[in-house]
Amino acid sequence: MKEINVCVIGSGSTYCPELVDGFLQARDSLKLKKISFMDIDDRKRNIVGNLCIRMLKAAGIDCETVLTDDLDVALQGADFVVTQIRVGKLPCRHLDETIPLKYGLIGQETTGIGGFFKALRTIPVMKNICNKIEEICPDAWLINFTNPSGIVTEYVLNNTNVKCIGLCNVPIDMLDDTKEIVGEDAEIKYVGLNHLSWMTSVKVNGEEKIDELIANGFSPKVMANIKDDGFSLETLAAIHALPSSYLQYYYCRNAKLEYLLKGEKSRAQKCMEIEEELLEMYSDEGLYVKPALLDQRGGHKYSLVAVSLINAIANDIGDVQVVNIKNGNTLPFLKPDDVIEVPARIGKNGAEPIDLGEITNRHIIGLMSIVKEYERYTVEAAKTGSNEAALNALLVHPLVGDWEKALNCFNEMKEAHKDYLPQFFNTSEK
Repeated sequence: MKEINVCVIGSGSTYCPELVDGFLQARDSLKLKKISFMDIDDRKRNIVGNLCIRMLKAAGIDCETVLTDDLDVALQGADFVVTQIRVGKLPCRHLDETIPLKYGLIGQETTGIGGFFKALRTIPVMKNICNKIEEICPDAWLINFTNPSGIVTEYVLNNTNVKCIGLCNVPIDMLDDTKEIVGEDAEIKYVGLNHLSWMTSVKVNGEEKIDELIANGFSPKVMANIKDDGFSLETLAAIHALPSSYLQYYYCRNAKLEYLLKGEKSRAQKCMEIEEELLEMYSDEGLYVKPALLDQRGGHKYSLVAVSLINAIANDIGDVQVVNIKNGNTLPFLKPDDVIEVPARIGKNGAEPIDLGEITNRHIIGLMSIVKEYERYTVEAAKTGSNEAALNALLVHPLVGDWEKALNCFNEMKEAHKDYLPQFFNTSEK
């Protein structure tokens, strides 16, 4: 049994009990020697952290626990660092979701101009975290759940010396939903970028089933944070693949925009209500298990994904999991340093992408290529504070594109998030 020290940055997240529950489920192969709960929000860190500590004690897990707002303290001795931060918290997410609507643009947490600004706010903070990891625990693995996960992971892997793997719960939900229909032994080909992914092959006993699934209108369940507009049979037949639910923002653009414009509350406001309800539940000193209400957030199976990855690295298991890692030679139509979301074999040395064979689907190649260019521009803008890079990112993105809308919305959102965008407003560095 492998002993590990874990540091959770952003431990005030109401998802944190889900992560701890995952470690409890994996207690036969992973022994928690120490877990540090770090967050700059005192109230949430203490409420959520104390529930996590009660869960550990109730399960008989004897490990050192630390509650702190000090990153240096939290990182001491860490073997694994889990990042799940939200810079600006849910009020900033509300702005990301609502300001774009004024300009006829979709406002969403991880894609389009909303996800773009989340990346701009997040990358400077991740830079500081990575600097500290390099200084305090340089051998630690950074497991990044912070959204937009693919973009953040791309920044870390190409601009720091930190060993990092990005994660999302979308792939495991897609794969599990499909196997529920066709059987656990199905061989599934999965390819894409974070929140832009498809299943391109589903084989059972060597027989291809994807045409049958498409003809029957099958698509994986939609994430809890997305309204389900569905994919038409014609859409699935045309792209000849089974898309993740986030592709609804691309394929059902008008329906999504109309729904958001009519909504009385943003998703962020709904999450604030759920979060407060959860925090009230978490404050009950008699509670020592993960409450069912947590499944109403979009992070279903988050703990399974995170702990499975940590377990595979710590114990050199060598199983296959879908992760966000550098492309290398996996997809010839992208650059080697581009971060992609694909199946990889996981062991003590990290993740090694498995051979996906030749990708011939021109639709997928085209959409991945253009969104990856957006991601490259986004990382550049986040690093440098370049308005030119930022606007090029927005002009390239399929959910923005229009110059006047992009410019005006960008200027308003940049001012609204001014406190979290030092790269754009620190004139002494310009």
